[in-house]
Amino acid sequence: MKLVVFDCDGTLVDSQHVIVKAMDGAFAAHGLDAAPREAVLSVVGLSLDHAIARLQPDAEPGDVMRLAASYKAAFAGLRKGQEEIEPLYPGIRETLAALAADADVVLGIATGKSRRGVATILEREGLAAYFATVQTADTHPSKPNPSMLLEAMAATRVTPADAVMIGDTTFDMEMACRAGVTAIGVGWGYHDATSLIDAGAETVVQSGDLLTGVVRDALFKRGPRS
Repeated sequence: MKLVVFDCDGTLVDSQHVIVKAMDGAFAAHGLDAAPREAVLSVVGLSLDHAIARLQPDAEPGDVMRLAASYKAAFAGLRKGQEEIEPLYPGIRETLAALAADADVVLGIATGKSRRGVATILEREGLAAYFATVQTADTHPSKPNPSMLLEAMAATRVTPADAVMIGDTTFDMEMACRAGVTAIGVGWGYHDATSLIDAGAETVVQSGDLLTGVVRDALFKRGPRS
């Protein structure tokens, strides 16, 4: 059996606009200037408290938690108002359907997003049945700690040699390397291809319609890993 684990924000869905808007709202609620858009996107993938701590390095732990609560409230309000819907990237639905149809492949998610946030997306898009394991920031330390991948492999009884991690950030690539899992980067997210390669990606896919083939090559056509 083979395991394919996907990141969510920046890999499956384009959530940059709602993330930036929610972060702007959280900072404004506490009288803080908005963080630069590039800075906000650079921390997507980390657990929320870690992301905010990077954006506000001098903040006390209690302030970080209050900012995180304000971010969650702002994000929920945007989603409820349907101002932003976190659309799937082109080719993702087709990739998931093709991989899920393979009897030798199981799919998973490992994300800094909350379980509630992931569930909302999967329900909206009708994708929940595709995933055998969903690991989130609710019950794991932040990426690049390998905890989410280790639990995903344990849950599906797949070894690192038979697993791949697909993500758009260096945090995803570093997590994969720490877990002994093949790392595949995607070029449509929030970190550039050079950074992904430097962080351990074996390759970076630039188009969603190429992803299925790259994943299958990584899983079924490579020799034993050293």
